[in-house]
Amino acid sequence: MDLNLFLDYTCRFAASFVCGFLIGLERKSRQHIVGIRTLVLISTSSTLLSILSVYMAEHGIVTGDPTRIAAGVVTGIGFLGGGAILRQGLNIRGLTTATIMFTACALGLACGAGLYIPVAITMLIIIVVLYALSRLERRIFPAAKTKKLNLRLEGTDFNQAKLKEIMANNGLIVNDINIEYTAKENQTKLSFTVKTPDDLDTLKLSLELYEIEKLINFSLNDMM
Repeated sequence: MDLNLFLDYTCRFAASFVCGFLIGLERKSRQHIVGIRTLVLISTSSTLLSILSVYMAEHGIVTGDPTRIAAGVVTGIGFLGGGAILRQGLNIRGLTTATIMFTACALGLACGAGLYIPVAITMLIIIVVLYALSRLERRIFPAAKTKKLNLRLEGTDFNQAKLKEIMANNGLIVNDINIEYTAKENQTKLSFTVKTPDDLDTLKLSLELYEIEKLINFSLNDMM
C-alpha cells in the first residue's frame, strides 16, 4: 500500500474516532447506555463503509450508484436508533440518543469521504448544542415530569376551586383526570395525570393539599 494512501486512511479513521469519542463522552457523562464505545464503533464502521463504497466504485467492483452502501448504512442506523427510543407512560425517552447515533453515523461517512471541513463545522455545532444549548434550555424552560396525583376525599362536596388554585400555584399542568365515587364508603377518588416542574416543592404542595377540607389522603408518583 502507498504510504500516502495509508496516512490518508489513518487520518480519516482518526477523525472519525475523535468525533465518536467526543459525542460519546457527553452521553456517558449523563449516564446514558449509549456511550463512548457505541458511538465510536458507529462512527468508525461508517467510515470504513464509506471508504469501501468509494473503493469499489473506483475499481469497478460494483456498477451503478456508488452511494448505495452509504444509503444502506443510514437505513441500518435507523433501526438502531429506533431501539434506543423508549416510552414510559406518557414520557418518551431516547430521542436525543437516537439522533446522536444518526449524527455519529453521518460524521463517520463524511470522514470516510475526506470531508474534514464539513465534519469540523458539524462537530462545532454539535458541541454547542449538547453542552451549551442544553444548559440554556434547562434554564429558560425548566424540565417537566409526568406524575400521577391521586386524592381521596370524603363525599362529593369538596372545595374544587381550592384544589385548582393549589395545583396552579405549584405549577401542575393537568393532562388527564379520572373521577371515581364509591357509594358504600361515600368517598371520591381523583386521579390526575400532571406535568410537574423540575423544582417542585413537594413539602409545600403537601401542606397546601391538606388544607382542603374532607381530604383523607393523597399520593404523588412518577409515571411508569
